Amino acid sequence: MNNQIKKEEIDKIVRTISEDYNNGRTIDEINIFNKPDKSEVQELVNNLFRIVYPGYFTDRTYKIYNPLNSFAVIIEDTFYRLNKQVTLALDYSKQKEPLAQDKREEESYRICKVFFDKIPTIREYIETDLLATFEGDPSAGSYEEIILAFPGLFAITVYRLAHELYLENVPVLPRLMTEYAHSLTGIDIHPGATIDKSFFIDHGTGIVIGETSIIGKNVKIYQGVTIGALSTRGGQRLSGKKRHPTICDNVTIYANASILGGDTVIGENTVIGGNSFITSSVEPNSKVSMKSLDVECQAGGKTVKSGEIGQGDAWFYVI
Repeated sequence: MNNQIKKEEIDKIVRTISEDYNNGRTIDEINIFNKPDKSEVQELVNNLFRIVYPGYFTDRTYKIYNPLNSFAVIIEDTFYRLNKQVTLALDYSKQKEPLAQDKREEESYRICKVFFDKIPTIREYIETDLLATFEGDPSAGSYEEIILAFPGLFAITVYRLAHELYLENVPVLPRLMTEYAHSLTGIDIHPGATIDKSFFIDHGTGIVIGETSIIGKNVKIYQGVTIGALSTRGGQRLSGKKRHPTICDNVTIYANASILGGDTVIGENTVIGGNSFITSSVEPNSKVSMKSLDVECQAGGKTVKSGEIGQGDAWFYVI
């Protein structure tokens, strides 16, 4: 096939797809300059980490002889860039009519000022999360290791930042922030969840925490835990309603447990065992566990039940 034929075929493909953009669908809108920018939001998260953890997440613009000057520059730059993204995002609220440009800019500046004023409080909460992680995980070699390497603290930090924007009713951006953390860690915390101090995620992969979840102080959860809705069949009719559980203070939830439903309350000082499936409230000071399953195995040509397997036997589960 010669180059002229290839060019004609590619031109035809371009025309066909370009014409398809004129069908009036939601996904057909081409204006790329009036929406929040996903990559910009991810860079904002990275800059916010430099502000929250000064000295841990540096870049080449830092001046080592006067680091406070560098922090001043990055704080001002991050405020400016966040302000721009919030201004764009305000058009996408499903609760409010679009604002005029001057009103959007005024509201965006107000939101950014409130957000940055709250950063010392956000950092106070994150410090308790860091301490809870160190105290709760014997594998943690140091605070520095946790800050630099632990996915749980990363996801919690992004959540705490995004949550403050969520409280200011900023559309789109909070979810972009937590989904960035989700993509990197496998931990899905909706920015609308309410989480108190000293929150510890161990391992973390596969954790899901829904929008209307309420989590108290000193709560510890392991990988694969779902704190979710009992049903989402109501779709948008459920928006704004309490759909996810309340987890009270000092609760531990072990791996792959599912706790579902807006009326479900897990009382304080309770331990939820791994693989538990809970759809109703649990009294304080309880221990919940799955009843032991009878496992039948084949070992050395004979059938062996759980508890009867000798050392060195070769066996496998019969599902």
